[in-house]
Amino acid sequence: MKRMYHYATVSKALDQLNEKGFTCDFNRNAEMIKRNPDKFEIVHVYRYEGNSDPADEAVVYGIKSTSGKKGVYVAGFSADSDQETAKFLFDLSIRGR
Repeated sequence: MKRMYHYATVSKALDQLNEKGFTCDFNRNAEMIKRNPDKFEIVHVYRYEGNSDPADEAVVYGIKSTSGKKGVYVAGFSADSDQETAKFLFDLSIRGR
């Protein structure tokens, strides 16, 4: 992992990453990352914690593929979020350190 940025909100983080070329929505393509973890690198991690509600917590991952495709994955901590993929990405980010 190369960079860590701090943003006031998740939406600001997504806007800034989009301006930096992170345009692919990896939430919709999570299986691609799970099937080919060696082809992806997490280059940005941002954790956001809501002030009043623990359910407002989220992690924004800026991900780059070996082919140059850049995108984001947003992992929430609510009951309906994809916890399996979020754990996989967390493990991938730890491995990359």
